[in-house]
Amino acid sequence: MSAMRQEGALGRTHEGEPGLPRGRSGLPTEAVRAAQRERLLRAVIAAVAQTGFADLTVTDIVRGARVSKAAFYVHFADKEDCFLAATREGGHLMLDRVADAARRLPAGTSADEALRASIAAFLGFLAGEPAFARAFYVDMPAAGPRAVQRIEAALHKFAQLNRAWHERARRDHPAWPAVPDQAYYALAGATAELVRAQVWHDQIQTMPDLEDTLVALHLAVLVARPMDAPGTPRA
Repeated sequence: MSAMRQEGALGRTHEGEPGLPRGRSGLPTEAVRAAQRERLLRAVIAAVAQTGFADLTVTDIVRGARVSKAAFYVHFADKEDCFLAATREGGHLMLDRVADAARRLPAGTSADEALRASIAAFLGFLAGEPAFARAFYVDMPAAGPRAVQRIEAALHKFAQLNRAWHERARRDHPAWPAVPDQAYYALAGATAELVRAQVWHDQIQTMPDLEDTLVALHLAVLVARPMDAPGTPRA
């Protein structure tokens, strides 16, 4: 099984593959540097998922990327800089997956179905990117103050998504209750903890199994629907 299939596209390494052309290869400098950066971003995710951030070295990263240390320092100041760039890109892709799932919904989709589609897209992304899931949800807290700030920013972004869904849904369901801002953030935190536990117990491939629980949890907090009440069935 290939490294890409095992760890996802964001955790792909190039060990055992040819390095990028050196010297006068005929490729534009910008193209070479873009390829180097992409390789380094993928390699750092794979390396952190394998060894953890604390034990990570620049040598580990460049070995997986098949680029030189000199090339590494053209792009990044240190391993933390590289790791934060990689998790930022992965986080953007994760949010794009959720947004794309929402855009693809047909007109007339119910609020419950829209919520389920977004949660399914989020969990599906993580299941398909296990190296990123481990790096983001397990190793980020050990990567320094800037990484902790990144985690906090991600929680606030998910809280904003919760708020946006709830505000849209209440326009169609005015009887649904208003909730304090802390509720949106609390749901983001609870979701992150459930995902982190799944990652910690090496159950990333079964991440989609959290779908029903997360849908019920969101509806319980935002709609005051009992968690054991029948919800929107899976499509």
